[in-house]
This record gives sequence, C-alpha cells and structure tokens, in this order.
Amino acid sequence: MKNEVNFSGLRLNGVLMMVINILILVAAILSFVFIERFKTPAIISGIVLMLIDIIGWFGFVLIEPNNSCVLVFFGKYSGTIKNNGFFFVNPFYSKKILSLRANNMDVEPIKVNDKIGNPVMIGLVLVWKIEDTYKVSFDIESEQQVVSTANNKSGISEVKKVSRYNHFVKVQSDAALRKLAGMYPYDNFDGEHETYELTLRSGGEEVNEQLEHELSERLAIAGIKVIEARINYLAYASEIAGAMLRRQQASAIIAAREKIVEGAVSMVELALNKLSENHVVELDEEKKAAMVSNLMVVLCADDNAQPVINTGTLYQ
Repeated sequence: MKNEVNFSGLRLNGVLMMVINILILVAAILSFVFIERFKTPAIISGIVLMLIDIIGWFGFVLIEPNNSCVLVFFGKYSGTIKNNGFFFVNPFYSKKILSLRANNMDVEPIKVNDKIGNPVMIGLVLVWKIEDTYKVSFDIESEQQVVSTANNKSGISEVKKVSRYNHFVKVQSDAALRKLAGMYPYDNFDGEHETYELTLRSGGEEVNEQLEHELSERLAIAGIKVIEARINYLAYASEIAGAMLRRQQASAIIAAREKIVEGAVSMVELALNKLSENHVVELDEEKKAAMVSNLMVVLCADDNAQPVINTGTLYQ
C-alpha cells in the first residue's frame, strides 16, 4: 500500500510568478494593440501569450497553516505539499487542498446490545485529524450524498454533501461503538448473571482506551489519526429503562437492609454482653430472646419506635 510522499517537483515562488504572469498579459495586450502595424505576427504572438497567461493562472496554489495540497499529474500521484505559503507549480497538476487540523465529531447515541444482551443507548465524542494525505485521498470512496430530513413534521428533506473522510469516520465510529458495547456489560448484576469486574459504566479510562484502539485500527486505512475518543452518553434503551431502574433501586434497598441488619445484630450482641459482664440483670433464655426480638424490631424498623410502658412485671 502506497503512502504519502513530499512533493519534489518544480515549485516556484508564487509572487514572482504572478508578476511574470501579469507581464505576459501586458505583452499579449500590446500585441493586439499593435495588430494593425505588425498584422499576422502580432495576432499569433498575442494569442500564444494570452493562452500562456490563462494556463499560467492555474499553477498557483495557496497553502494556509495546517493545510496541505495533494498534486496529481494526469492520474499519477506526484506528492503532497505541506509547507505554508504561496507557490507556483505545473499548471497541469490537479490540486486538492486538505486540512490537517483537528476535527470534532459528536456521534449521536445509537441503540446497541451489551455483552449480556441488554439494549443500551451509547454515543461518543471523537477528536481526529488527517495524518496521511495519500490514503485519505485515494484509499477510500469518493464524495457521497447523504439524505437527511430537516423537519419531521413537514417532511421536507435536504441533501447534504459529506466529504469522503467525514462519512468514513462516522460509519466506522458507529461500528466501533457496536463492537465495544458487545465486549462489556452495562453494569454488574448479581443473581442470574455473572458479576463482571469491568463494565461500560465503571470501566472509565480502560473502556475509553479500548474505544480509541478500535477506532485507530479502523481509521488507519484512511490515513486518519485518532487523537481522543470518549463515551459521552450511556443509558439503557427506553423499553427497559424503567425495569432496570426498579432493579437498581431494589438492589440498593437490599444492600442497605443488609448493612442495617448487620449493624443491628452487632448492637444486640454488644448489649447482651454488657448486661452479662456488668451483672446489671440476670436474664434467662426466654427473656434474652424477647429482648433480641424487641431490639431487632426497633433497630431495623423504617419508622420510629413507639414506647410502651409496662405497668406490671416482666412476665405479664
């Protein structure tokens, strides 16, 4: 596979050649001015000079900072100019200006299935730039037309021309997102599903690094370098969002109850031990069971305990 090469052909100062081109134009005009005096020679020289001047204007190329110019001579790639400035090259070169600046792409959330089959919505923000002008010019398909609906209510459609590499980046970003989502579950679950150490929600930098790796592999064929890729949207699809929210709430309640019960058991055990060690009161097994029951109800209840005054004995 061919790669980018620097242009090594004739490249002249653009300002100097513009002055020469203007002088040629002046000479052509003068030839026509003196046509009555010199007749045929004046006509021939005027036409030749005019043709040279017109063709010469097609040889100028202006390259701004972080831009490049790809030169093709009758179908053959001749090289790329990345130096900034105003130049004159062979007028018969076809010239294509490409920007080497960083580009942002906000990929809208798409619906995919995670590793355990749950439908999720996932989107990303991608920062990229052109690295190899030859690949981006000749290794991917030419400019495409994408039809999009501007107003869903009126049904009016508009046709937008998308540059070849922008369209390529968009399609490959969608493919990379789908593959990434299939590698990890959305979140950890206990019970019927295996518990995973790395998920889309908790993966953080590791998941983003994997996304960058996938995109870099896919976009390398087009000469595009991935600077940064980050997941910017992650949620369950609407059809299961409600059920998953209730499941998360249930899991949180169960975890909280476990902590409450664990703390209550420790407090009851401490209370019984202290009563026994300090000889505050002697309790038989039945009274200990009643005390444990009452303490567990008080400590684990959602509402505040309502005190009941016993006016009799402990056995009544």
